Amino acid sequence: MPEGRFPVLVLGGTRSGKSRWAERLVQRAAADTGLPVCYLATAEALDGEMASRIALHRARRPAGWVTHEEPVAVADAVQHCAETHIVLIECLTLLMSNWMRDDPDDATLEGRVEALAQAVAGSAGPVVVVSNEVGSGIVPIHPLARRYADWLGLLNQRIARDAARVYLTVAGRPLLLPSDPDLDR
Repeated sequence: MPEGRFPVLVLGGTRSGKSRWAERLVQRAAADTGLPVCYLATAEALDGEMASRIALHRARRPAGWVTHEEPVAVADAVQHCAETHIVLIECLTLLMSNWMRDDPDDATLEGRVEALAQAVAGSAGPVVVVSNEVGSGIVPIHPLARRYADWLGLLNQRIARDAARVYLTVAGRPLLLPSDPDLDR
């Protein structure tokens, strides 16, 4: 793994350019290392609109990328793929939704957050993680939506803590966020 460059977390709002930026980072890493790319897709086509979104992402992917559709057990998939591939996790936003639908218990969510963070931080190869930054809007009116935003924010913070780089994408532009070693540990 290129020392000090990974893992990377790419955050942004809807249609902010976060996926495209993450894909560019992965393509660069593949060119630098010669490793193939493993795309861990967390989305499920539960309705027509989501099926269309998934189709757009699929169409953009290079033919040589290996795609694993993994809506829940992403920590295991990272451990499996990272020894021989560059891993792109797309995305934590849908993963948290899947986790909350699968088992919304706080202890279960906490365990899954920690397991994924450890898998990403301890990966044998480069990992790029994509997630939405949902905490910049209004506070949701519904308790479940507030709980979801809280848990996704905690997951993002936990992944960021061990990330070598964190980007925030705004209007298609990636901003490299500074780190603060006193806050990161």
